Amino acid sequence: MKLVPDFSGARVEPSPNHGERVGGVAPDMIILHYTGMADHGQALSWLKNIESEVSSHYFVWPDGRVVQLVPEARRAWHAGKSFWDGETDINSRSIGIEIANAGHPGGLPPFPDAQIEAVIALCRDCAERWSIRPERVLAHSDVAPRRKVDPGEMFPWDRLFAAGIGHWVEPGPIRSGRFFQRGESGQPVEALQGMLALYGYNVPLSGTFCDQTEGVVEAFQRHFRPARVDGIADMSTIDTLHRLLTELPRFQGTN
Repeated sequence: MKLVPDFSGARVEPSPNHGERVGGVAPDMIILHYTGMADHGQALSWLKNIESEVSSHYFVWPDGRVVQLVPEARRAWHAGKSFWDGETDINSRSIGIEIANAGHPGGLPPFPDAQIEAVIALCRDCAERWSIRPERVLAHSDVAPRRKVDPGEMFPWDRLFAAGIGHWVEPGPIRSGRFFQRGESGQPVEALQGMLALYGYNVPLSGTFCDQTEGVVEAFQRHFRPARVDGIADMSTIDTLHRLLTELPRFQGTN
């Protein structure tokens, strides 16, 4: 039986690597990845190889061509061990999109305009059909800090937001002033951890700026304050996080 693409602009190239969404849940997140391989064809082949035990719902070529590998109703294997806003089975709750880009191993090459426009169109279509909220369009690095760094600090989240995809505020300017880093402890650190946890990140409320906290701060910076990704919670990072939180509907008295 020939599979019909969920996204009309996609060509189907099936992957065997998928299963049932646990609990029959509908996807309420979109997770963006880069392939991290110089050979884009090899990256696509790997996602279709039964021995790899990895897959995504979609693959986007640099020229904007979109391939669907797994039906959206099925659970693709793209997020791995991950967490967001209390959920640990991110694969069951998400649509995974692999963007063909060599990433950090390849020196963070830019994402071509045609590719970003295709990602925007694909995300918009998925979000509309599944009623996915903007703040739940996330990076792989958001749901798996330290373990994953894709799609990286060069990914143009601001362009997606301008097109109505994802959540974004203009990052606070980097300037001197108070900051928090690994080894520090106290109520201000716990308050920072609380803000990150409220946004959705997996961070302990310990009051100690531990390795896990540093990794989460790095992940936040990579997505929302990409000019400097160092794991140090400076005022630019904290201000950006605070403004993102104040714009979330659940903190504005609406659903």
